[in-house]
Amino acid sequence: MTVRRYGLVVGLLLAVAGGGCGADDIGAPRLIRVPGDAATIAQALATATAGDTIELAAGVYSESVTVTVPGITLRGVDRNTVIFDGGDRLADGIRVEADGVAIENLTVHSYTQNGVLFNGAAGASGNPDVIYGAGDAVLVGYRASYVTSYNNGLYGIYAFAARNGLIEHSYVSGHPDSGIYIGQCRPCNVVVRSVVAERNAIGYYGTNASGGVFVVDSQFRHNRLGLTPNSQKMEQLAPQAETVIAGNLVVDNDSADAPPIVNGYFGGGIAVGGGTRNVVVRNRVEGHDGAGIVVVTLGEFQPSGNRVEANELSDNTVDLAYAPAGTDQRLGNCFVGNRFTSSMPTDIEQVMGCEAPDSTVPIEPLRSPAAPPGPDYRRVVAPGVQPSMGVAAGAPGGAGAVPPAIDIAAIEVPVR
Repeated sequence: MTVRRYGLVVGLLLAVAGGGCGADDIGAPRLIRVPGDAATIAQALATATAGDTIELAAGVYSESVTVTVPGITLRGVDRNTVIFDGGDRLADGIRVEADGVAIENLTVHSYTQNGVLFNGAAGASGNPDVIYGAGDAVLVGYRASYVTSYNNGLYGIYAFAARNGLIEHSYVSGHPDSGIYIGQCRPCNVVVRSVVAERNAIGYYGTNASGGVFVVDSQFRHNRLGLTPNSQKMEQLAPQAETVIAGNLVVDNDSADAPPIVNGYFGGGIAVGGGTRNVVVRNRVEGHDGAGIVVVTLGEFQPSGNRVEANELSDNTVDLAYAPAGTDQRLGNCFVGNRFTSSMPTDIEQVMGCEAPDSTVPIEPLRSPAAPPGPDYRRVVAPGVQPSMGVAAGAPGGAGAVPPAIDIAAIEVPVR
């Protein structure tokens, strides 16, 4: 066991220590129960080998753990009663630095940085405390299922420099940056499905996350901004490209009850910020003080080749908007088949139809509403009871080699 200090609090960096529950079990995946077989999660991880499942009994775990053993499954017996509590002192709840790890059926809250972190950059740098700097995804295979993550200091569920992932049936709230963050991967090959993100500064944030990214069949509500695939220089692999946002319910993302973010766009549903070749299709987007769906310049990055199709929009200050900076070119962006009442430019589907040739367009300045003050993230109301996974004790775990295939044609506009 290696002990690493985060300020005044001890975090745990755990490596394979070999061994197991007995000579006859060596090489076979095992079920390690906490506290039945190991008194703490730290002890369980110290003896775990690839493919083992660590099953957590109901209780409060005031630990910060790092998983460096591939193929581990960390599973709670009940999502609502297996609780990682950082006490607003520990840095990360669960930090994963190995391939093929699954986190299931538990709650993580009150960490100063992240609830659950899949960190591929640690393997590239050799230093688990370095988040940025990897040129491409290093961690391969990850999954978070039936996870509740709330009131952490940065992100709820965070995958960085990682590919082949699945985030599903999870709830994230009360984060001063974003509830779910996918960053710096190409191709990412990640599916985010059946999640609820509310009362975060941003519901979904996808900086330089490109290739095979699907955010589908989820709810983004009462955040300051709903979803934003985006390009930025703060991470490598810009510009961002090829995210599909489909079948989501995106409503009322102009909430003063969500914690604020410095220089963040307020009051928008879906914002493509300097992204390229993204598809935004068959989402319901309602009730925003700013734009329902906007394609916009971010920093030095111009949006290009984005397609906004068959969405249903209402009760937004402006339903559809195209607002590049420093150019009046379409740049291959197009809007088609949406149901809406207002747009910038006016008649956006005639001016920027997907079958029309590229041309200049009349550009109007995008005016976003002033962001109101918001609460400290630690004071955002805690979520209620969430559905548990219902997995049988001892069921197989692991992240799987690739995420599930998504049939976009089968996804419909959700009802409110």
